[in-house]
Amino acid sequence: MTAGAPQHQPGDPARPEREFPTLLEQMGGVQGVVASTIPVAVFVVSNVLFGLQPALIAALASGVLIAIWRIVRKQALQPAVSGLFAVGIAAFIAYRTGEARGFYLPGLLFSAALGLAFLVSMVVRWPLAGVVWHGINGDGQGWRQDRRLLRAYTFATALWTLVFAARVVVQGLLYRAEEETWLGIARLAMGYPLVGVALLGTVWAVRRARRTPLPTT
Repeated sequence: MTAGAPQHQPGDPARPEREFPTLLEQMGGVQGVVASTIPVAVFVVSNVLFGLQPALIAALASGVLIAIWRIVRKQALQPAVSGLFAVGIAAFIAYRTGEARGFYLPGLLFSAALGLAFLVSMVVRWPLAGVVWHGINGDGQGWRQDRRLLRAYTFATALWTLVFAARVVVQGLLYRAEEETWLGIARLAMGYPLVGVALLGTVWAVRRARRTPLPTT
């Protein structure tokens, strides 16, 4: 349920039943999102303790184990396969370059792409914070007709843009300096903590907007 949104009962005409799973459900829920980050954490720790080759093996093995675990529990396999594919690409780059920092390059480029996409979305008045938020909850995109929500999600999108920009700047500098250990630590530290801040900012902005009276004109 979207934070701050009015509650609806099943079958409520104001919010028709969905025929397709929401974006969050396709990602395996919160559990699937969290599980997708485990191989990265395993690589960071293993690389510090044992070196590059064992770290690559450990990261790939953890991805396979997550996939097996989801199969045993009869859960959606797509999130695990997508995560394993991403880890495989990162591991391949690190293996080919012979440098641990290569493992973090795809994530760094992905953050740069997301930051640019969120920035552009504000310019064209389709703030991605709102698009993604309502896509995750399966609520549709009718929120754009509400100027209060449009402003709130524009603010939230700007906040997310800053998060991605911070990742690119900090991790980019560490990447260029070849500080592999600190790069891995920064990757973890700038993951869920910054996401949590951006989520709190999004929830605050949306709730504040919903409490604001509708314009009379």
